[in-house]
Amino acid sequence: MSETPRLRSSYPTTPRSAQIPPGAPASSPPVKVSSRTRLQSSPRSFSSTKIESTPLIPTTLIDAPTQRFYVLALYILLLAWRLYDWARLVEDDAESFWLFLKWVATDGVFLYGLPGMRIPWLEWRNPVVTGLFLWHAIVNGMLMFRIPIPIEAGLAALVKTLYDREISVSEHRVKPARILQNSSLIMGKQIINVLPEGFASLNPDHRAFCIDNSNPAVTLSIRMNQTDPILIELSRLDFESNMNETITIKQKEINKMKKHAKKKSPKSQALDLEYVVKKTGLFKLHRVVDESRLEVQRRISDTLVVNCPQATIKPIVSDRCIGDLSDLTIDVKGVPPLKLVYSRTVNNKDSSFHFQSIQPENLVSPLLGSSSDVTFISHAEEDVSWGRSQSIHVRLNESMTPRGKWVYSIDEVHDATGNIANFTARREDGEHNFSKGAHLKHAVTVHGRPQVQMDGCDTGHTLRVAVGKSTALPIKVGPIGDTSTNSEQTITWQFTPIDKLTASGDHGDNANVQDFVAKWPHHKPKVSRPGLYTLTSVRNQFCNGEVKEPSSCLLVNPPEPDVAIMSENIYDKCAGSSIGLMVDLDLIGTPPFTVRYDVVHDKHVTPHAVQVEGLRHQLELKPKDAGHFLYRFTAIDDQVYTGHVLKRDDLILEQDVKPPAFAHFSDYIPAEKISSCIQESVDLDIILMGEPPFALEYELVHDGKRTKHGLKDIKSTRFQVSTGPLLDGGDYSLALASIQDKTGCKVFLNDQVKIEVRRQRPKVSFAQLDGKRSVMTLERKRIALPLRLEGEAPFKVGYKNWADSSAEMTEKTLNSNNAFMEVDQRGTYELVHIHDKNCPGTVDPTATKFNVDWIARPELKVSDSAGLTQEGQKYLKREICEGEVDTLELHILGAPPFHLSYERRLMPEQGSQSVAQKKFDVALGVATIPMDTSKAGLSTYEFYDLADSSYDHGKSLPLIVQQTVNSKPSARFTKPGQSYKYCKEEGAGDEIIPITLQGQPPFSLEIDIKHQSGVRLETVKIANIESSQYDFRIPHHLLSLGTHHVRVRKIRDGHGCQQKAEYGAPHVQVQVFDVPTIYPLESQTDYCVGDRISYTLSGVPPFDIFYTFEGVHTKAKTPNMSFRRIAEKPGEFIITAVSDKASDCKASTNIRKTIHELPSVKLSKGRQVSVDIHEGGEAEILFEFWGTPPFEFTYTRSTNARKNHKSQVLETRHDVSYEHSKLIRSSQEGTYEVVAIKDKYCAFSTQKVEIKSGQRLIQ
Repeated sequence: MSETPRLRSSYPTTPRSAQIPPGAPASSPPVKVSSRTRLQSSPRSFSSTKIESTPLIPTTLIDAPTQRFYVLALYILLLAWRLYDWARLVEDDAESFWLFLKWVATDGVFLYGLPGMRIPWLEWRNPVVTGLFLWHAIVNGMLMFRIPIPIEAGLAALVKTLYDREISVSEHRVKPARILQNSSLIMGKQIINVLPEGFASLNPDHRAFCIDNSNPAVTLSIRMNQTDPILIELSRLDFESNMNETITIKQKEINKMKKHAKKKSPKSQALDLEYVVKKTGLFKLHRVVDESRLEVQRRISDTLVVNCPQATIKPIVSDRCIGDLSDLTIDVKGVPPLKLVYSRTVNNKDSSFHFQSIQPENLVSPLLGSSSDVTFISHAEEDVSWGRSQSIHVRLNESMTPRGKWVYSIDEVHDATGNIANFTARREDGEHNFSKGAHLKHAVTVHGRPQVQMDGCDTGHTLRVAVGKSTALPIKVGPIGDTSTNSEQTITWQFTPIDKLTASGDHGDNANVQDFVAKWPHHKPKVSRPGLYTLTSVRNQFCNGEVKEPSSCLLVNPPEPDVAIMSENIYDKCAGSSIGLMVDLDLIGTPPFTVRYDVVHDKHVTPHAVQVEGLRHQLELKPKDAGHFLYRFTAIDDQVYTGHVLKRDDLILEQDVKPPAFAHFSDYIPAEKISSCIQESVDLDIILMGEPPFALEYELVHDGKRTKHGLKDIKSTRFQVSTGPLLDGGDYSLALASIQDKTGCKVFLNDQVKIEVRRQRPKVSFAQLDGKRSVMTLERKRIALPLRLEGEAPFKVGYKNWADSSAEMTEKTLNSNNAFMEVDQRGTYELVHIHDKNCPGTVDPTATKFNVDWIARPELKVSDSAGLTQEGQKYLKREICEGEVDTLELHILGAPPFHLSYERRLMPEQGSQSVAQKKFDVALGVATIPMDTSKAGLSTYEFYDLADSSYDHGKSLPLIVQQTVNSKPSARFTKPGQSYKYCKEEGAGDEIIPITLQGQPPFSLEIDIKHQSGVRLETVKIANIESSQYDFRIPHHLLSLGTHHVRVRKIRDGHGCQQKAEYGAPHVQVQVFDVPTIYPLESQTDYCVGDRISYTLSGVPPFDIFYTFEGVHTKAKTPNMSFRRIAEKPGEFIITAVSDKASDCKASTNIRKTIHELPSVKLSKGRQVSVDIHEGGEAEILFEFWGTPPFEFTYTRSTNARKNHKSQVLETRHDVSYEHSKLIRSSQEGTYEVVAIKDKYCAFSTQKVEIKSGQRLIQ
C-alpha cells in the first residue's frame, strides 16, 4: 500500500515503528524495505535488517496523531486527579504515604506501559522511561508530603537582591542597606522552646491502699505524661503525729522505675512509675523536676494509705444453753465509717448479715461525705487524725433458741476509703483476700437444759421400803430426745428424816443436802432411810436444769406384818354340835396380805393360804372330814415384806362362831379409799341392824397402831362416827369391831373403811425463768409464768397484779403440777391462795412474787447537733443548694442491730413527685443518713418503720424531716453566639448584651472578658441584680481593639447557691471598632536615622494618611492596617489626618516624630541563647541598652526555625526601660529578637513592623 501523498508544506511523515531484532546493534542504520524487495526464503542473520511493526491499535482504526492525543488527554486527566488529591491532602490532612504509593504505582503503570502501545513518537527507550518515572516520583513526593517548592521565595529573593527599596519619610524609595550599615547596634537572640505539655499525677486511677502484716507494702502509681523526670518529691502527712514528711526519689531510682514501667507497658504513651511505700499516711505529689530542671505541672490529688480493715471475734464460752444470749463481741478495726459482713450458721443453715455506718460517736471526717473527692485537706496543718485506724466494739445479743451447732464467721470488712478485706473464697477486683483464721470464726454448741422430776412418787403416793432394805429413788431425767441427757447429770436433793418433819409435813431447818451423779440416762440413786426427799436442782457439765413437779417423795418403813387370831365354834342349831371354827384374823402391816397356815389331821399336814386385802379377815374353817383338826398359822406376807415366819403358840386356834348383830358403813365401796386432808376429821355414816339400844366398838388403825373406841346407848339405826383430827398423814383404817344389841349378844364385825390422809397440804410457788423470778418481755406479748403446784389436780390458784390500780384477785384453774399462768400485762404478780382437788393449801413465802416488765420499744430521735427546728409534727432542716453534701444524724434507742426504713418524697420545682423507699441497717445507736441533694425541690424524709432485735416497729414514728434543696442558679446569654459591636470611644452607639437569669434574686454575676489575642482575663463583678433579665454593658476601660470573647463565669443567687460555667459554655463576641485612627507603634517622639516609623490603623483598609515632613504636605496610601516609613534623614515628621474605606470622614490627628541618632541594644549578652521551659513555665529575657535612658524598644516573637519551615513572626511587642538593662519573663514559645530600639532621642530597627497574617501587636 502506497503512502498518503503530502504537500511540501505539511508536517513530515509519521515514522513507522521498527522492531529491532534481538542481538542487532543499536547503531545499525534502518533498513529501507520497498515493495520490490524480495523476502529471503531462509534468512541467516538479523543484524542487517529491521522488521517494521505496526502500533498495537492499528492505524486503520485510529490513526497515530489521534492516539497521541488520547495519550495526552489521559496524562492531563491523571495530572488533574493528582492535583485534586494534593488539594484534599492540604485541606483534610489525609494520609500522605498511601497517596504517594498510589501515584508512584499509577505513574509506573502509565510510563512503563506506554512503549508497549507502539505509538509512533512515543516508543521511548528504557533509560528515558526510567528517568521520567524518577522525575514523577520526586514530584509525587513533594506534593504528597507537602514539601514546599521554593519558587516564590526564590523569585522574591531575586527581586529583593536586584531592587531593595523602601519608601522614606519624603516619599522616595531608598535602600535600607545604605542607611543601616551598623549591625552591631542590635545584637543577640533568645530562643524559648516550650516542651510538650506534660503533667504528673499520683494514683491516677484513685485506687484504695492499705497495709498490714500480710501486706506490709503497697505500690503507688505515679503517672508521667510527656515528661522525663529526674527528681520526684512526695509529701506524707502522718495520721498519728500529724507531722509532714518529704520523700525524695532521686534520678537513679527513677531510672529503675522507668525501665520497669517501659517493660510493663512498652506501647503506652504515659509512663506509670511504681513506688513502694511501707507507711500509712496521706500522700501528695509535692514536686516533679524534669530533665530540663523545670518543675512539671502536677494534678493535685490526695492518696490515702491506711491500715487494712480487720475484725476479730472475741472468744466466749463455746458451750451455751437454750435461751442464753449470744453475748458475742466483734472488734472491728479500720478507718471509720466501717461496714461489717458476717454470717451465722445454725445447724448447717447459713444466714448472712451486715452492719453499716460503724463509727464512733461525734466522728468528724471528710470520708463521711462524697467518696469521689480527690483532695481531703487544703493545707498541711489540718488535722488528719480521721485517717487513723480505730477499734470499735460491735455486740451481738440474740437469744440462742434452737440447740445445735452455731458458727459465727466474719466474711468482709469495708473501710471508708474503699478497702475491702475479704475473708471468703470469693474475691473481686480491688479486694484484699485473706485466709480465714481462727479469730474470724467462733463456734458455739447450744445444749438443751436437763429436767428432773419424781416418777410415780408424789404427795399422794409414798415410797414404801422394808426396814434395812434400799431402793432406787424414782426420778426421771429429760426432756426425751435431748442428746445432752446422755452426759453425766448431777442431781441435788434435800432429805429430812421422817421423825424431824414439821407438822405440815415439810422439811425442817436442818435438812440435809445430797448430790448424786447419774452417769447414764437410767442411772438412779439408791436410798433406804425413811424421810422426805425433795429434788432441788439438776445440772450437767454445760447447763443448769429445771426441777419439775412432783419433786418430793416420802420414803417410809412400814411395820413388819403380824396377825392376831380369835376363834369360835360353829354349832349346828339343830344338832347343837360343832361343825367348824370361825377364825377372826386381825392383821398388822401393808395390805394385801397372804396368810399361810397348815391343817393337821391324822398326822397329815396340808398347807393352805388365804389372801386378805384388809387388816381384818374372818376365816371359816369347815373341814369335810370328821375328826380332830389342828390349825397352825405359819407365815404372813404383805406388800412390803415377804415370808415373815410366825412362831407364836397362840396362833393355833379352833374355829368358833356365834350368831352376831350386824352393822356396816353406809354408801361405801370397799375397793375405794376415802381421801382426807391432814389435820382434818372424817365423818362416816353407819347403818345399825338389830334391836336398839346398841353398843358399838370400832378401831382406828394407823401406822401399826390400833386405837379402840366404844359407843353405847345408840338408839338410832343410822349413826355418824367421827375419826377426829387426823394429825399424821398416811393410810388409816376405820374398822367396825363388834356390835351388841338389846339381847346382849356381842357380834364380831369385819366391815372397814380405808382412809388416805394427805401427808402434805397443797402448795404453790413461782418457778424461775433463766434462774430468776423476773422476766423482760415484749410489750403486750402473752408470757407463761411457770408455777410449781403440789397436790392433786385440778388446782384453783388466786393471784393479784399490783400494777393494776384495782388490785383485784384473779382465780385460775390449772390441771398440771407444772402449769403456766399466761399474762399480758406488766407488773408484780403475787400468789394469794391455792386449793387442789380436795384440800386448801399454802403459798410458798419465798416464791410468792414474779415481776414482769416490758422491753422498751426502739425509739428514733434526731441529734441535737443536727441543726433541726421543729414545726408541729415535723422537723425542718436548713436549706441547702443542689449538689452540696449534707447528712442527717439520728440517735436510736433500743437493742441493736436496728433496721430503719424510710421514704423520700421529692416534689421538684418542675414535674411530678417522685417517691423512693430505702432501708438502712444500723449496728450502733447512731445512724448517719446521707441527704439526697442531686435534684432541687422539697425533699420529705419520712422514717416510718424502726425495728430492732426485739420489735418490728418502734415508737415516736413516723418521724418526718423536710429539707428544701434550692436549685443552682443559671445565667445565659439571650442570644448566644451573636457578635456585638462596640466603638472605641464611649457613647458612640454601643450595644447592650442581654442576659437571662434563673434563680432567686438578688443575683450576683462574674463575667469574663478575654481578648482573642491575649491570655489575660478581665473579670467584671456585678452585685444586687433584682430582675431575671439584665442588660450588660462592658466598661470601656476593659476593651481594646479587636475581638473579645465574653462569657458568664459564675452566678450566685439570693439562696447563696452558686454555679460556675462549664468549659465550652455558650458565649458572645464583641467586636471593638473605631473611627479611622492611626496610632504609633512606639510611644516615643524621637527617632534616629534609619528607623522605621511605624503606625497601626483601625478601620477598614485601604487607608489614606496625610502627613508633613520638613514643611512638605504629603498624601500616602496603605492597603493594610499598618503604615511605616523609613527615616532617611533627620527632621520633624507629623501625621495630620487619616481616612479609611469604610468612613467618608477624615480623622484629624497631630502625631509628631523627631528623627535623631541611633542607640544600641544587646539581647542575652549579645549571643544566641536557647532556653527550654514547660508549658505554663516562664523564661527570663535580658535586654542591655547603650544610650540615654529612658529606652523604648520593640522586639518580636517568631516561630522557632525548623527544617524546611520558614520562621514566621507571631507578635511584635513594645516596651520601655528607664535603666540600662531590663529583664522580661515570657511563657510563650518562639524566637525573641529586638527589631527596634529607642533611647531618649533615637531609635533603631532591623525589621519591618508591618503586621502580617497571624501576627499580634502588643503595646
